[in-house]
Amino acid sequence: MCQGTPSVTVMSPRAVCSLRRVATIFIVSTLAILSSCGGGSTGSDTTSDVSTSTTNMATSTTTSESTYAIAWQDCDELKCGRMDVPFDYDDPSIGTFSLNLVMRPATKQSERIGSMLVNPGGPGFGGSEIARNAAYYLSDSLLDYFDIVGWDPRGTGDTEPSVDCVDNFDLYMTEDITPDDDAEKKALIAEQQRFVDECEKQSGSILPFLSTATTARDMNSIRLALGEQKISYFGFSYGSELGATWATMFPETVRAAVLDGAAEPNISSIEGGLRQAAGFEQQLTRFLTQCSKTVKCPFHNGGEAAKAFDKLIIDLDARPLLVAADRVKVNQSVAYTAVSQAMYSSAMWPDLETALANAQKGDGAGLLKLYDAYYQRKDDGSFSNELEAFLAISCLDDPGPRSVKEVDASNDRFLKVAPRIGPSFINGYQCTLWPVDKAETVEITGKGAGPIVVIGTTGDAATPLESSRKMATTLEEGVFIKVTAERHTGYGVNYCVVNAADNYLINLKVPKDSLGC
Repeated sequence: MCQGTPSVTVMSPRAVCSLRRVATIFIVSTLAILSSCGGGSTGSDTTSDVSTSTTNMATSTTTSESTYAIAWQDCDELKCGRMDVPFDYDDPSIGTFSLNLVMRPATKQSERIGSMLVNPGGPGFGGSEIARNAAYYLSDSLLDYFDIVGWDPRGTGDTEPSVDCVDNFDLYMTEDITPDDDAEKKALIAEQQRFVDECEKQSGSILPFLSTATTARDMNSIRLALGEQKISYFGFSYGSELGATWATMFPETVRAAVLDGAAEPNISSIEGGLRQAAGFEQQLTRFLTQCSKTVKCPFHNGGEAAKAFDKLIIDLDARPLLVAADRVKVNQSVAYTAVSQAMYSSAMWPDLETALANAQKGDGAGLLKLYDAYYQRKDDGSFSNELEAFLAISCLDDPGPRSVKEVDASNDRFLKVAPRIGPSFINGYQCTLWPVDKAETVEITGKGAGPIVVIGTTGDAATPLESSRKMATTLEEGVFIKVTAERHTGYGVNYCVVNAADNYLINLKVPKDSLGC
């Protein structure tokens, strides 16, 4: 989740909330912490006895899929490419996506093991940036032996066509997320309907073809185009769900796979949201407790940070703060978004402490800055399209309740598990209003794929530790690594987890189950 050396610079979060509800999206880990301790290499013990064994091509592939090819060209020291895949594998005549791919060739080409696909999460975030900036995300050892191949999944990033609904999220963030009467409730639903309508208007032709299962089929097509009988994979956050889906669909093609920061598989969007709400509540409680115990915390409030936070949230509902005439006011929605942003890593807690303290004084600029980072607002004032792609994929995979009444029926459950941050998880109707029916999904089992390593982190709000552990126990040969840290995803936190993951990926040496790092 951190980027840059030697200091820890937190990346923008991969979590959004159906515009309102925080969902399984996501950030990736980097080796910034390790680099600050003396370099990203994980040691010679991960590079011995390199295995290059392969087996027969997966029986689940078809003859037509074997014709896919990537048009590569040099781009600096990397390879950039495009590859066409069909909207619908059962009816290729409907249309095609042109996938955007980037490859970082293995440093030691003479000892190259093969290709490793990478995905940063989301859903909705492109993976080409991991390959483009692989040294920030992966150890030197992995870079030595693997061609790192990142791609922007269908509908995302520079893959064409991609989801693009609106230009300015501020226009869809103005209504009260905790409506007090019918008029405010109708206004909130109407705001979300306008967003959904824009998605259908701008990207309606591709919305039915963005499911996780179909992206998993694209992964297999990429593997075939790369000429690999078996291939390795490293997925972060939602990339864990994607990787587990791929491993279940194409088990014979899995050489090795690491899933870092995994959500619990095979549960409904409501149940998954409840797990995550509890995770964010836990981290917010830790944040406020630490601030109350630390006199130097800007939001200390005489040791009553939690009480002050609750009052501030109420005040922002009644009197939102104006930062700039052309920007959304800092209301409850903006504040909850800012808090969610900071819960992805304790490295962002100092920024939140200052932002909350300033908001108490009438200055909402700090909270707005965290909000902007959460929604990927650029320096020129435009917003990236990750949120829109996230919503399109999530609603297609599992739209959840199909009526406003059903959504409202779950609100009390969210407020029970997350009494403080729970309001940011309720009253999210986008998927309920979504214009496309649910896609066929895959029950994750990992059967026949062999050992798959799953990493979970103790202080992970977005994919709580027990959710990641559940992924490991669900997979037929899942192996779990527990990392102690206050952040989302665990690879890069310390040498223990990096060595274990690298040794498995490079040498196929499976770590001890429930290894603690």
